[in-house]
Amino acid sequence: MILLSLAWHSLKNRRLTTGLTVVSIALSVALLVGVDLVRVGARDSFANTISQTDLIVGARGGSLTLLLYSVFHMGSATNNVSYQSYLHFKNHAAVEWTIPYSLGDSHRGFRVVGTTNDFYEHFHYHRDRKIEFAEGRMPDGIFDTVLGWDVAQALHYKIGDPIVVTHGISEGRGILQHDDKPFHVVGILARTATPVDRSVYVTLYGISAMHIDWADGGPPMPGEETPVSKITKDNLEIKQITAFLVRCKSRIDTLGLQREINTFEDEPLMAIIPGVALSELWNTIGYAEEALTVVTFFVLVVGLLGMLVSLYTSLNERRREMAILRAVGAGPRKVIFLLVLESGLLALAGTFLGVTGIYAVSALTQPLVEHRFGMFIPVTPPSTTGYVYICAVVVAGLLIGTVPAVKAYRNALADGLSIRV
Repeated sequence: MILLSLAWHSLKNRRLTTGLTVVSIALSVALLVGVDLVRVGARDSFANTISQTDLIVGARGGSLTLLLYSVFHMGSATNNVSYQSYLHFKNHAAVEWTIPYSLGDSHRGFRVVGTTNDFYEHFHYHRDRKIEFAEGRMPDGIFDTVLGWDVAQALHYKIGDPIVVTHGISEGRGILQHDDKPFHVVGILARTATPVDRSVYVTLYGISAMHIDWADGGPPMPGEETPVSKITKDNLEIKQITAFLVRCKSRIDTLGLQREINTFEDEPLMAIIPGVALSELWNTIGYAEEALTVVTFFVLVVGLLGMLVSLYTSLNERRREMAILRAVGAGPRKVIFLLVLESGLLALAGTFLGVTGIYAVSALTQPLVEHRFGMFIPVTPPSTTGYVYICAVVVAGLLIGTVPAVKAYRNALADGLSIRV
């Protein structure tokens, strides 16, 4: 207790140096723990983009490609799935529900997704959260459309506004427009912080209606378009979709259904398990995470070296203090332990301040990050890696304290008591 009191008063007497050292360590720890918090949160948010879906089915090809265009609406499908094949598996005895997707068009840089009301009823994200409407309702008519939150905010749309869809994927207005068949906004989805927010949702009948007069990928001649008033669901035929999500009645059925889809004789299809594909995708881009961790580690090393320099340079000011301690009978262990204890207190204080600070900042900026970047970072306790980092900083602080401690004891007693001029 005496040594602890001495260490505390020694640090207190050097307030400025102590404060700067603690802040330096706190910033390093905050960065280290913050990177781990963002890493775990981003992976969690990434993995929970889609939940409660057992299989994603599309044309045979790469599993990551299927995942990207069906879940994240990135890239394009190499082929489509016939609507008959979709109905075959929709009515399968092992299937609880399905969500069809028809992709390929856009609106001012946002993807247009053709689907059914099963999307609004069954799609889940962030484990158990369902799609909700901020305004309006589900689409009912052929030319009804529902907007994701980001689309409505970016383009300033409101209920009742007309929108024109671009044929194909375009970052802007595009060359080919479905001007003769505009859609009308009937709903705006609540924010989800997933790719759902950056999409325009229409019905599968709406996708077919847009292309009713198109032949061989080309638009009809001017004046030959079918009027909107003459288009009904009865004269529309849904021939194909891009992909569909599947929820099985039991987890036992998942692998069996996946094997059945992958060996389907009528059409070359592929079924992937979302969790497996997401893990594969994360591992593919994991090098960026590792690089960021390495950079953060070196920042922490700089912070600890700063503490070492601070303690080491302060020894010249504390020559008399160390000499008096030795003169009154303090053995080598006590002198070394005193300085190691000071170093440990600095590391502990900096770690506590850094962890507290980064969690306070995370809690305050969470809504801003979700709104600005569309990524939900949950404020959760440190991961196992985070705890390892915290313990490593404290231990490193104690070890660093041994360097000036040994130096202090080796100083000659006469050198400590003499007056230099």
